[in-house]
Amino acid sequence: MLSKAKSYAQASKQNTSMSDVIKIKETFPSIRAKKIDQINNIVNGSSKPKPIQMTTKSLSRKQVIIPMDNNNIIKFMKNSLIHVTNLNRNLQNVKSEVLVDFICSDPLGIIVVTNKVSLLLDLLIIENYVKNSENINFSQIDTPCLL
Repeated sequence: MLSKAKSYAQASKQNTSMSDVIKIKETFPSIRAKKIDQINNIVNGSSKPKPIQMTTKSLSRKQVIIPMDNNNIIKFMKNSLIHVTNLNRNLQNVKSEVLVDFICSDPLGIIVVTNKVSLLLDLLIIENYVKNSENINFSQIDTPCLL
């Protein structure tokens, strides 16, 4: 019951079927060996997925800033998940295509992040909702604006 000693190359390629590699090489004769190895890894599912990287060139117009004092920010953020649901319901009631993705706090107020650029009607709905929320001092809330 002696096991054969494998070379480093054999051990690192133990899941690779030689016939699969040959088929890839025959199908794409001009591709280098490294690329063939990558294709084989993708086909066999042994490739690590690459993380998605997103960058924007300019400021996002999908963020609605609502300036308010720190006490209002703390009170509003305690129930931010409920506020997202209620804001989406209010926006859907007026047949708006804009939906709130999430709400986050900022030193100047709260930021409501939406899926699309908000129109004036959407801003008014968001403003009315925030000002009419429980435990919020509406006199210390300014008019919302886009970033």
